[in-house]
Amino acid sequence: MKIGITHRMFLSILAATSLALLCMFIIMQWSINREFLQYLNSFEQGRLELLAGKLEQAYAENGSWDFLRENPRLFYIMAEQSGDAATAERQKDLNQGIDASPSPFPPPGPHRPRLPFIVTDADRNPIVGNPADAEEANFRPIVHGGKTVGYIGLMSPKHFLGPLQQEFLKRQKSALILSVIGMILVAAILSLPLSSRMVRPIKAMASGTHDLASGRYSVRVPVYSSDELGQLARDFNTMALTLEKNENARRQWVADISHELRTPLSVLLGEIEALLEGIRNTTPESIRSLHAEALRLHRLVDDLYQLSLSDLGTLTYRKEDIDLVEVLDNSIEPYFEDLARKHISLTKDIPPGSNFIVFADEERMYQLFANLIDNSLKYTDTGGELVMRLTCRNNQAVIDFEDTAPGVPAEELDKLFDRLYRVEASRSRATGGAGLGLAICRNIVEAHAGTIFAHPSLLGGVLIRVTIPVAGVCS
Repeated sequence: MKIGITHRMFLSILAATSLALLCMFIIMQWSINREFLQYLNSFEQGRLELLAGKLEQAYAENGSWDFLRENPRLFYIMAEQSGDAATAERQKDLNQGIDASPSPFPPPGPHRPRLPFIVTDADRNPIVGNPADAEEANFRPIVHGGKTVGYIGLMSPKHFLGPLQQEFLKRQKSALILSVIGMILVAAILSLPLSSRMVRPIKAMASGTHDLASGRYSVRVPVYSSDELGQLARDFNTMALTLEKNENARRQWVADISHELRTPLSVLLGEIEALLEGIRNTTPESIRSLHAEALRLHRLVDDLYQLSLSDLGTLTYRKEDIDLVEVLDNSIEPYFEDLARKHISLTKDIPPGSNFIVFADEERMYQLFANLIDNSLKYTDTGGELVMRLTCRNNQAVIDFEDTAPGVPAEELDKLFDRLYRVEASRSRATGGAGLGLAICRNIVEAHAGTIFAHPSLLGGVLIRVTIPVAGVCS
């Protein structure tokens, strides 16, 4: 039989409470017995002193113990008189504010309790009492004329408990047992709702985890408290939100890739079908058109491959100390002709004689700068300007690529580095790529412990700023 967590919690609380109450019952029972017997012993010690005085006086009057041997009833009368005197003393203490209780012995009657005293002569021969109890008795000497003429002993209280004392102890134990049983019942009544309340967030977490494992990432669990369980619920909701966003991003990613691949494939398929059906003639122009679409498809697949390698962490980096100025100069050189064709002027703002040594992969740096230059080349209007600037700030190499119009809305700048993202006002499939170049740039920069951000340009376009740590001190 499977026991749920609520019933397990209930049984655990009930078991712990019952164990604590059982320990309390044992301790209280031991304490009641001990304190009650100590109380009886202290009371009888007072009677012992009074009774010893009476026995000394009686011995002095009779000269021997024969009067007590011949009439043991006299000792009971003395004991009762001593009990009354002791009770009177206690009542006097009570009137003075001292806690005292009446004698536990009943008044004289036919059912007298067993006396706790033993009287012996000077040779320890018993006069009154059971000689068998003499071993556990505490004796006090009875002195007459400076000579010990006998002893009176007080037995342990457990040997002379009367019916009233036993009834008192029985009632106390019964009341204690009933109290323990009552507290266990109260604990049982309160434990079930308490355990249900404590387990409620755990059940919600278990249900939410099951939904999450089933692919329902929109699930959220209620936060019941601000303790550790509440923090766990908040972390669970954060995790579920992250998974939901990742799932939506994955679906969007698949849809965007499918859309990007479908466009060049549709163009290729349409042109090939036109050639096969004789609608178009096989000419160098048609072949060049097919080649251009094939190249575009190849670039898209290659960008996707590079991006996937970077995401998986399998993109290889062979880092060494390189001169960043030299890499920038070599990166811009292949684009001079394309920039001239669009009449885009290039301005390089690099301090002469500057020294920027960075620990980086030279090929990846070429790829980074080439993507950024290509991005400006594609999305800058004809007759515009591109400024490439290199400065040193806080021992970081800061590389700026700033171009002219068209610009990008401020709310869209952070999205430029998202995969397959385009700003429709300035980017199109006719002039631009698939929107993967800047995403690849971000992965390369982050792999070199740098940062890359987009800002509005004072020239009217976009300013893309890259910072990379310098090996040593830049100058």
